[in-house]
Amino acid sequence: MGEASKVLVVEDDERIRSLFEDALASLGYQVTTASTGAEAIELIQGRLFDTVLCDIRMPEMDGLEILREIKRQDPSVEVVMVTGYPAVNTAVEALKLGAYDYLAKPVRLEELQHLMARLTERRLLRREVSSLRSRLGAELPQRELVGVSAEMERVRELVGKLASSESPVLIEGESGTGKDLAAAAIHRGSARARGPFIPVNCGAVPPDLLESEFFGHVRGAFSGAVADHVGLFRSAHGGTLFLDEVAELPPPLQVKLLRVLEEKEIRPVGSARTYPVDVRIIAATNRPLEQAIKDGTLRQDLFYRLNVIRIVMPPLRARRGDIPALVSHFLRQLNERLGRDVRGVAPDAMAALAAYDFPGNVRELENLLERAYALGARDEITLADLPALARGGAARPPAGGPARLPTLAEAERELILQALQLHGNDKDRAARALGISRRTLYRRLKSYGM
Repeated sequence: MGEASKVLVVEDDERIRSLFEDALASLGYQVTTASTGAEAIELIQGRLFDTVLCDIRMPEMDGLEILREIKRQDPSVEVVMVTGYPAVNTAVEALKLGAYDYLAKPVRLEELQHLMARLTERRLLRREVSSLRSRLGAELPQRELVGVSAEMERVRELVGKLASSESPVLIEGESGTGKDLAAAAIHRGSARARGPFIPVNCGAVPPDLLESEFFGHVRGAFSGAVADHVGLFRSAHGGTLFLDEVAELPPPLQVKLLRVLEEKEIRPVGSARTYPVDVRIIAATNRPLEQAIKDGTLRQDLFYRLNVIRIVMPPLRARRGDIPALVSHFLRQLNERLGRDVRGVAPDAMAALAAYDFPGNVRELENLLERAYALGARDEITLADLPALARGGAARPPAGGPARLPTLAEAERELILQALQLHGNDKDRAARALGISRRTLYRRLKSYGM
């Protein structure tokens, strides 16, 4: 059967629970059991499972409630409902909530074997499809807006509504909160989904190349222009152009961008010809644009043109309840990408993650977990695999023992994060306080995965 699937059996009857455990173990599956819904949810939050077999009639929390919560925490888990009282309406409700199938008691071993084989085949097929998409480059931000909090529910609801609109969208939020994912989700749900999605970090393009990069150029327009260049707007024709860190654009380009938004045509550098463009603009920023207007770094008329509809991405510290779901999501991605089988996070490590403020937000969480893999995490991630959090107080050296000095790289990272936090994530002010250029700061943050 290859890699053994991990199965969670949720059943309050001890005799039936043991029968399921023995039957599944005899078929080669790794089995964990839970006698209550609360116990099942706690297990789901700390570990990865491929399949859950859940009784419908459970005390305190019935099977449908358990199913709903499992799917909120980890949508990729396949759930099979088990019932001794088959009813069409209950089965239909379970399938609507995302159950793969249901079994009627008494369950025959042959029936269980066939069902589990189908689920294993389905899991392997999904993995193959995902791998194929990656090889073909077709997985343009397929990452999800993961989270079970009310804040993320509101974001997803707004993203769904905006997908059917053609209006410009402005996405605000700190670095690493998933502004790019929200933009990609709006594009995927829109009528432009078959068109290109072109992301550009406005702060990372050299100033002398900005106009050419956005609007293109013709051969000979300037030294080094040895061929025609289409530019971002024409490349995004029929699709969406995502302008990340839009407040970093210099004022002269802001004027030209405003003109393109109003006239829906561009003129390449060095050309006398204009080209019509059909592009939806989604802009993002990690700093308050109203303040940028006061500072004179952002034109007010461009702000009004971009700020038709606004989405605010919440920082991770404001939705700590999403951390277990995000951890499960990233572990599945890392397992697939790195060919590993890390199945969960130890309780002390999860407690440390839940207590951390994550100045780098979701991106920093993903980076911490990937670093744990690099440090050799195997069956589960422990606090020892998260040294940055352990040093924060979760694991101190014994009294009287020698303190571990951070490396220069670790000390630099900590200083940069403190500067960003002190200056409200304003990179310009943080860079000035640190005595480095903004471009150097960007390079450092990129090296941290932030």
